[in-house]
Amino acid sequence: MKILIFIILFLFVGAFFIISNENIKMNSSENLDLFFREYCSWFDKLIGNGKNLSGFLIKMEWLPEVG
Repeated sequence: MKILIFIILFLFVGAFFIISNENIKMNSSENLDLFFREYCSWFDKLIGNGKNLSGFLIKMEWLPEVG
C-alpha cells in the first residue's frame, strides 16, 4: 500500500513540476492539451528510462568470480 501511495505522489509531483516549469494556466482547453502532451512525453521518458535501467541491472554481474 505504501508503494502505491509513493507512486501516486510521484506522479502528482511530476504533474505539478510540469505545470510550474511550463507556466501553464489550467483554465483553457489549449493549456490542458499542452499539459497532457507534456505529461505524456514525461511519462514516456520515465518508462523508457525505467526499461533501460532494468536492462542494465539484469546484465550486470552480481556474483563474485570463483577463483
